Amino acid sequence: MSAIDSWLRRTLGRAGWPIALAGAVLMAVGTFLSWTYDPNIVENLTIYLYPAGPQVYTLILALLAVVMLLAVRGPLATRPLGSLLPGGAGAARTAGVFSVLVVWLILVSIAVQLHGFVNIDPGGWVSGVGALALFVGSRALPDSPRPVLDWRLPSAVQIILIAVALLLVLTAAAYALNRSDAWVFIDFLLFLAGVVLMSRNLGILGYLADATARLRRVTLLAAFIVAFLFPFTQNGSDANMSIATQVLIFATTAIGLNIVVGLAGLLDLGYIAFLGSGAYVGAILSASAFTHIHWHPPFLVVVLIGACVAACFGLIIGSPTLRVSGDYLAIVTLAFGEIFRLTMNNLDGSNGPDLTNGPNGIPAIPDLRIGGFDFGEPHTVLGIELGRFANYYFLLLVVIAFVVLAFARMNDSRIGRGWVAIREDERAAEAMGVNTFSLKLLAFAGGAFLAGLAGTIKAHHDVSVTPDQYQFLESAFLLSAVVLGGMGTVGGVLLGAVILKLLPEKLRFFSDYRLLLFGLLLVVMMRFRPEGMLASRRRQLELHEEDEELAEELEGQVADVEVAPR
Repeated sequence: MSAIDSWLRRTLGRAGWPIALAGAVLMAVGTFLSWTYDPNIVENLTIYLYPAGPQVYTLILALLAVVMLLAVRGPLATRPLGSLLPGGAGAARTAGVFSVLVVWLILVSIAVQLHGFVNIDPGGWVSGVGALALFVGSRALPDSPRPVLDWRLPSAVQIILIAVALLLVLTAAAYALNRSDAWVFIDFLLFLAGVVLMSRNLGILGYLADATARLRRVTLLAAFIVAFLFPFTQNGSDANMSIATQVLIFATTAIGLNIVVGLAGLLDLGYIAFLGSGAYVGAILSASAFTHIHWHPPFLVVVLIGACVAACFGLIIGSPTLRVSGDYLAIVTLAFGEIFRLTMNNLDGSNGPDLTNGPNGIPAIPDLRIGGFDFGEPHTVLGIELGRFANYYFLLLVVIAFVVLAFARMNDSRIGRGWVAIREDERAAEAMGVNTFSLKLLAFAGGAFLAGLAGTIKAHHDVSVTPDQYQFLESAFLLSAVVLGGMGTVGGVLLGAVILKLLPEKLRFFSDYRLLLFGLLLVVMMRFRPEGMLASRRRQLELHEEDEELAEELEGQVADVEVAPR
């Protein structure tokens, strides 16, 4: 509990609850009034009695806050709301924090775009004041422990709950991609974060996490089905599907890096070179008019060649450098990434063999053709036209399914346990008979193989390959996705890849400031959740050794998962 919370509890006492309830009601009322006179900004908030966009987010948060507050005190606090929502106080405080963020971000955006807060209509002020009252009042509520839900539901019902949760994720992703206004996009993300944290305070998120752990195979199948349905929600939008395919390419590469960093604990700052080597192999062996090798094998052969070339680079760079560790290894791998980029620049016929056209790269790479299927042509399925990027999206889904399977099998194998032992304490692992050098070399080669696999598809997806695409900044983004999402986990890396690829694309409105926002996000995450957004239980305990309550909670969850029938 912070000093501010203590002061508010002493000052407001029992008045905090009615203040918070009044604030939530004011928030809801304000959403039915106009927030601004200009219909061309923040999704037209000028219509009375018709909430739209951010007003809808505000209304939902207000209604959720009212329900949580009634579960804390009042005639419904004991039954039925009090028994169903034992963590209502914590959820109400979370609603107060995110209500302020959601409402006042839009009010600030109106002031910025219309040059002054004077251009905010009364509805905006009503909801803004209500959000502040909800925040202040909710901070004075008494603490409530985070509940552990013990719903003994049949497996079929749990599967339905998981399916519903994944469908909500699909709906939210489709809605977010269709937001063209950057302010509204950020506002929606804040709203989602608030709802997720409220469900965490209520124990719902923990229950779903345990259910997915018990029903892991069903969850993976449902997740891929939901991902398969995603293109059918975009109404043929090439822009959104282009972002989605870039996310999958980025995620596939990040999972490969997760083997090196997340499992084996080796800091690789030049990993983008392995993706580039696969891309250049795919480009050189394509039917482009600018390639100087006139051998065009089938794409499945090209994929294997590109992945194996990348794996060979991993062995070449790994053999002499893996005898160093820590900062020295990071410097060596950083140098390798720069050497790769400069080498591709110099293979132009003047400074070396004419193989890559130097800084001009290899353009005009034709679209893939597998059998009679042309990935460059749109296709109509169930009355919905799926364009070029949707075709690559489906192909990448198959590839990422293979990559996830490979990662999961290696993680659960004896090799994976050896990698974790090396990450924890290399000297102790070596003393116990683990062949540390061979396993580290295998991690480098295996991660590079997966990156090369993604690179061969990326070349055809991007239509061209140039050295500037494979700079150090891209390696930094890949490493950030692994750390931000959660090292050693598949779901965490996928989430990190989505955030780091989606945010820059949707925040182009902020121009150069989007990297500043991205940096602030990383700083906040590393301060408050260093283990990542979807961290493994082992990683949580490593970074929170002093938190005995967390250790006991995680041990109980692990025991429940192990005892539950599969």
